[in-house]
Amino acid sequence: MLSPLVAAFRTPDLRKKILFVVGIIVLYRLGATVPSPGVNYKVVHECLDTLNSGGGNQVYSLINLFSGGALLQLSVFAIGIMPYITASIIVQLLTVVIPRFEQLRKEGQSGQAKMTQYTRYLTVALALLQATGIVALADRGNLLPSNCDQPLNDQSIFGLAIIVLVMTAGACLVMWFGELITERGIGNGMSLLIFAGIAARIPAEGRTILTSRGGLVFALVCLAALIIVVGVVFIEQGQRRIPVQYAKRMVGRKMYGGSSTYLPLKVNQAGVIPVIFASSLLYLPQLIVELTRGTDAPNGWQQWVMTYLTDPSNYVYIIVYFLMIIFFTYFYVAVTFNPEERADDMKKYGGFIPGIRPGQPTADYLGYVLSRITLPGSIYLGIIAVLPNLFLEIGNSGGVQNLPFGGTAVLIMVGVGLDTMKQINSQLMQRKYEGFLK
Repeated sequence: MLSPLVAAFRTPDLRKKILFVVGIIVLYRLGATVPSPGVNYKVVHECLDTLNSGGGNQVYSLINLFSGGALLQLSVFAIGIMPYITASIIVQLLTVVIPRFEQLRKEGQSGQAKMTQYTRYLTVALALLQATGIVALADRGNLLPSNCDQPLNDQSIFGLAIIVLVMTAGACLVMWFGELITERGIGNGMSLLIFAGIAARIPAEGRTILTSRGGLVFALVCLAALIIVVGVVFIEQGQRRIPVQYAKRMVGRKMYGGSSTYLPLKVNQAGVIPVIFASSLLYLPQLIVELTRGTDAPNGWQQWVMTYLTDPSNYVYIIVYFLMIIFFTYFYVAVTFNPEERADDMKKYGGFIPGIRPGQPTADYLGYVLSRITLPGSIYLGIIAVLPNLFLEIGNSGGVQNLPFGGTAVLIMVGVGLDTMKQINSQLMQRKYEGFLK
């Protein structure tokens, strides 16, 4: 693997792209450690030490994971990349509901540019809303452990508004960083920023496990993490290849077609999106309870949510989480993969599946195969996602979603790593070098 990496750095344009990506990631991590104006940096770090030793709530654990720990530090990049991810998912789902978006998607590059602009506008609105919620939770003492001092120096309306505006601007800057990496670097910019945020937390989380549980447990966790990574790579690379043949066509005096290829359907066709959907929806009841709970004792529904939907090790939480992942896997695959559209495209260019008639029979066959492979894919996603919940006591006694050795973190890191390696490999193969993936 080292020889292709050396070959990549020997290629001037490829080396420039890799160094550009590294430079953007360094700037991103720098902004994740710079505190917002009006935040007591000393108090925040004392609260984080208390949180690492056990305590605090899990309302923003997933966002904190994606931001590389910047959220709980109330830094400039505290919001991170989550508003852009949420906006992208919303715009993608709206293509099924709004005919205008469906038309833009079919217009090619110009339509995609327009949808990207809509995504940016929605990102700014979501970042403003999310920053307001985070600052409100920090002001009321519900973001960090309750025994911590007030992390905000200025609790006036003007002071809180400044923090909200700075965090919103930081989210917009992170969005720009991701677009720069996608345009001038290698790989998907947003995914690489999430990868960098998760990877930045691995040393601290590993040190916490080592000091609190001992060397034997730490070694077992590392071994389990290696097994999980191997399993995730195996499933992520798995696909069902449907053979497709194209008939010969005469266009003018030239003959086209007559080739045989295949249509790859991945076992995990939905990626990590169902896990993000399920996690986000599970955090909504917790967030509503935190915002509506007063000084009095919680009422019936608040107590039920705090008992069953706040503790990640509770069996109700695990079952609901698992079932929601399966549901959103089928939902997202149905939204993103249209068998009838694929069948029409194949028929338009003279393609057909051997033994299957073109048109509606082909669409029915693709839908049947897709439904068969989606079930094991959804179960795989659910099992990987709830593994940290099942082995909560192995982790850091409270940060189950922050545990970087399982669940969402492994899915994202392995997926992004494989995708980036494939892109570097394709560029190396164009220059007749031996790539990473043989």
